[in-house]
Amino acid sequence: MKKIAIIQSSYIPWKGYFHIIKKSDIFVFLEDVQYTRRDWRNKNFIKSVDGGLPLIIPVKGGTHQLISEVTIDIQQNWQKEHLKTIIQNYKTASFFEKYKFLLDELYVEHKWHSLSKMNIYMIKKISEILGIQAEFKNSADYRFCGEKTEKIVNICKDFNADHYISGPRAKSYIDPQLFRENNITLEYMDYSKYPEYPQLYFPFEHRVSILDMLFNLGPDTGKYIWGDKL
Repeated sequence: MKKIAIIQSSYIPWKGYFHIIKKSDIFVFLEDVQYTRRDWRNKNFIKSVDGGLPLIIPVKGGTHQLISEVTIDIQQNWQKEHLKTIIQNYKTASFFEKYKFLLDELYVEHKWHSLSKMNIYMIKKISEILGIQAEFKNSADYRFCGEKTEKIVNICKDFNADHYISGPRAKSYIDPQLFRENNITLEYMDYSKYPEYPQLYFPFEHRVSILDMLFNLGPDTGKYIWGDKL
């Protein structure tokens, strides 16, 4: 059995994103599809004393563009602002110093132009830290035909995968019959059983960037996503 997951890249995504990568043999970044504004491609949240605090990357265009084509507005000083905001809210976290190098790589050492390339770079880097072994692919490097479920099925077949792992929200548009017809097992993730962990501020919030877990839990991060804490 070869398991595959196919998802658009996101800005320093939450733990569920890395959980689905962990369960996959092949993880495909779905970058040759329409970019959606006000979505996780260029936005995420961190924890602050006032609750969830949004971090939004300014992009140029975005309308009628593929995700792989979207560029970051480098005229705006967003990298410095995001870095300052994260430091202010996590500098007292137990493992902040251990993983601060991630912030240096993301906000100091690189000047990003492609939103997709930046997101993919950081997702791979964090996956490496978490010990994830999945093989990464980018749909923009291939030519997959079809729309919605048909495209997903064609990607599965091209990589000889017979088990597709999907996020639960996809139930609203996925056609299970196409998977059955192609002998591909369809599995939906269940994100409802994650345990709480020590956060700096109350109340507890699950849907924040993975940075929150790394800074607060350090090497134990994986245990709270797919390990003995579940």
